[in-house]
Amino acid sequence: MENFIYQNETKIIFGKGTDASVGAEISKYGKKILFHHYGDGIIEKIGLYDRVVQSLKENGIEYVELTGVTPNPRLSLVKEGIEICRREKVDFILAVGGGSVIDSAKAIAVGYYYEGDVWDYFTGKAQITGCLPLGAILTIPATGSEASRTTVITNDDGHIKRALDGDEMRPRFSILNPEVTYSLPKYQTAAGGVDIMSHVFERYFTNVVDVDLTDRLCEGVMKAMINIIPKALEDPNDYIARSEIMWAGTIAHNGLLGTGRIEDWASHMIGHEISALYNMTHGATLTIIFPAWMKYVYKENVNRFAQYAVRVWNVEQDFENPERVALEGIRRMTEFFKQVGLPVTLTEGGIPDDRIEEMAEKCTSRGPLGNVKKLYKEDVIEIFKLAK
Repeated sequence: MENFIYQNETKIIFGKGTDASVGAEISKYGKKILFHHYGDGIIEKIGLYDRVVQSLKENGIEYVELTGVTPNPRLSLVKEGIEICRREKVDFILAVGGGSVIDSAKAIAVGYYYEGDVWDYFTGKAQITGCLPLGAILTIPATGSEASRTTVITNDDGHIKRALDGDEMRPRFSILNPEVTYSLPKYQTAAGGVDIMSHVFERYFTNVVDVDLTDRLCEGVMKAMINIIPKALEDPNDYIARSEIMWAGTIAHNGLLGTGRIEDWASHMIGHEISALYNMTHGATLTIIFPAWMKYVYKENVNRFAQYAVRVWNVEQDFENPERVALEGIRRMTEFFKQVGLPVTLTEGGIPDDRIEEMAEKCTSRGPLGNVKKLYKEDVIEIFKLAK
């Protein structure tokens, strides 16, 4: 096990009706906020918008709104939000939505104190100098942004998608009411569920040995999701299934499962390039890339991939032929992705193969990806070819 420091100060407020507490929570930090949400009518339709506004008014919270968030949130909207926060002198940001809204809010929060271009943070030209406090009401369990130290933003100029990490960006609180997820479409439920699983994959596949405790934690989350996702797809109003998915999303990406491990994250970086160019749902890019990545790298640590197959997918152990076991685990995982209605190839996802080299160039422009196996441009091209 590697040395680590683990600290997560995000307060999680979980359960039915908990969104009514938002005004009281915000009042601990300020009296004027940026209320950041999609603005597409969804939170209005499920009654969440009115409940939030009522809670803000009851607690004397003044607000200005910023809407227009899209999947794969855009830098241009982040810059607009920074200008609004400065002009209106807000002292808190409330993000109501899924990962796109929360990520956008985080980027606005760190950009508020920076006099240069906030994109400098994402390219490594500058370090975070400050962050407005923010909170979240989660509506789409997927990215784990409600308790993570990460934001991912797409630069409209060049369609470049980049991540930024910093403990400053962890929300002061996040409200998780599973009831608000009942209306999610099946595709979004499945894609979000697999996104949650993928956050565990990135931590589970490591070359660090003697990490059995976090191995077991990771395996528990993955096996739970395999059981829960189909239940939520069958009955969207299954509160237990929705609750488990929502809490799993937070656990998968709040840093706990990566303690003592060297994480990978190559597949996420490759998937980001698909999202940046084709605006594809992030979880769907991962069901395409992960099987291909696994097939490309599993021989680097075949015993770990065999362990994954046995413990997570119930493949029969075969110490004489761990490669067969590993490949069977990859096959069963791929079949599960298909069963929940997600693409497992670029062709199934409607993604052409004429820009593979461009995507490989972009995602390796700052150096090789991953840790199970260091991936350079030519490696990423081969992974894209396996994914065709």
